[in-house]
Amino acid sequence: MPRDPGADAGRDAVGVDPGQLWRAPGDGPRRGRRPAYSRETIIEAAVGLADAEGLEAVTMRKVAAQVGAGVMSLYSYAPDKETLLHLMVDHVSGELPATATPTGDWRADLKAIAHLQRAHMLRHPWLPAALATRRVPGPNTLAFLERALAALRPSGLDGAAKLEVFAQLTAFVAGHVGHEISSAEASRSPDRAAAEARYLAAVAADGHHPELAEALAAPGRPLTPEATFTRFLNRLVDGLVSG
Repeated sequence: MPRDPGADAGRDAVGVDPGQLWRAPGDGPRRGRRPAYSRETIIEAAVGLADAEGLEAVTMRKVAAQVGAGVMSLYSYAPDKETLLHLMVDHVSGELPATATPTGDWRADLKAIAHLQRAHMLRHPWLPAALATRRVPGPNTLAFLERALAALRPSGLDGAAKLEVFAQLTAFVAGHVGHEISSAEASRSPDRAAAEARYLAAVAADGHHPELAEALAAPGRPLTPEATFTRFLNRLVDGLVSG
């Protein structure tokens, strides 16, 4: 039978129907037996796996084993891994405080939001990778977005620009945290760190990279993860202008 060309009209680029995604199983008319598990149980199991073993460890089979279910039974809660990832992202977004009274200093409020995002992503190291592809915003994600937009009200930016600023901020935090995690893993290998330091010292001394040599010779700055993040964040947010 030919496929109806309009059948997927409500689905996004990754095949997730936003109109159905955020309606938990059982919200509509119920037929047959009551489900043995809740969507919440399935999502929490998937998040636990991702936190402990990384995003690649999240498979429908492993999640089913975590909750003691058959693999096929999971498909009534999430038809595929991509849908499950949408649910996972929004589930952990519920940990972010969605309400706060704006101070009126939108740059300060935006920086506070970025620090919350960084701490959140460090608790769930799989999030930067999960956010790298298009995600359908669920209720928790939208609640945090509402907080960010309220914080940006005094900025004078129009609606589209405020959305762009929040997307830019989130992308910055995700990229920085991803680098922070990989750097922490690399630092556990002293030999590798020493080899990299020797290489950069040799490059700076070869006479072909005077700008790099000057930069490396400059006084150092605090290199703690928090201080580095704050420094980069200040440059980003303080450079934003109305318009």
